[in-house]
Amino acid sequence: MSERVALGLFSGGLDSILACRVVADQGIRVVALKFVTPFFDHDLLRRTDDYSAAMLHRHGLEVRVIDLSEGYLRLLDHPAHGFGKHFNPCIDCKILMLTRARSLMAEYGASFLVTGEVLGQRPMSQRRDTLRVIERDSGCAGLLLRPLSAKFLAPTRAELEGLVDRERLYGFSGRGRKQQRQLAAELGITDYPNPAGGCMLTDPNLAARIKHFYQGLFSFGDRRAVEDIRLLAIGRHFRIDDDVWLIMGRSERENERLLALRGPDDWLLHMVSRPGPLGLVRRGRETVAGSIREEESVRRMAGLVVRYGKKVAGGTPEAEVAIDKGTVREQGIFLPATDDQCVSWRI
Repeated sequence: MSERVALGLFSGGLDSILACRVVADQGIRVVALKFVTPFFDHDLLRRTDDYSAAMLHRHGLEVRVIDLSEGYLRLLDHPAHGFGKHFNPCIDCKILMLTRARSLMAEYGASFLVTGEVLGQRPMSQRRDTLRVIERDSGCAGLLLRPLSAKFLAPTRAELEGLVDRERLYGFSGRGRKQQRQLAAELGITDYPNPAGGCMLTDPNLAARIKHFYQGLFSFGDRRAVEDIRLLAIGRHFRIDDDVWLIMGRSERENERLLALRGPDDWLLHMVSRPGPLGLVRRGRETVAGSIREEESVRRMAGLVVRYGKKVAGGTPEAEVAIDKGTVREQGIFLPATDDQCVSWRI
């Protein structure tokens, strides 16, 4: 008999671990696809081999990390099924992932797809009617097996053709997790994360910031890049003047992240005379350099860097700030921004 292969959607949470293991334990090779975007788990792209090795050791699963960023950035412009409570297009997100997974089936010789969805667990994307919509719009009708709730759903092609034993699948439903934890114990799975929202689009503060960005906070927003989204998750954000976007780190770690994400057209500001935040001006060469507002914009941004720097004797005196414009480096003495200015420019 030729090898049976399935592709599984793998978030790294307990449900996806269980779904992949339940199918794998029937002697089927499961290739677990870990999709990442700028909104969740993007840092895994820097350590894909280590992550895959860890998942194999921890859960006995073959995991491949796949970047879904480009399609996801476009998806947020007009998700066909709308948004959830914040800026989360959960239904369209699952459709996008399944569509991509289906396109990879031939490459892996897979006969069907697997997800860890549980009927009734999520109010937006895991209702019975929504599950059918996801199958239909992703082109996965008949291909998609949901092992944890299979006994509440119609048999899939894999079950009807005998590739999977339906009797060894489950009938979980609802928001409770007791049945999943019991199954995990039976399968010897002990190291798994607690349920939590790992997606930036479900975080009320970050989602609001991202929504404003998509709605035209800056005119260059129609040229969105992965780095723009990653910057939205770091530090304090300010709109200095029209399209002038300043991000400031709140810690040494965030300063390092900003430095790592600096693009060729970005400017950097930091205090020379005492510790303080690193400020990154996104697309400074495009939005500030050579404009009639350059001097005033620099004064405002440097003032913010001084304002959020380390205090001296309980106060915030003027300080020397270096402005790295890429090809030119300048320095000057600047007064701190006022509290009212901080509030009015803050995003």
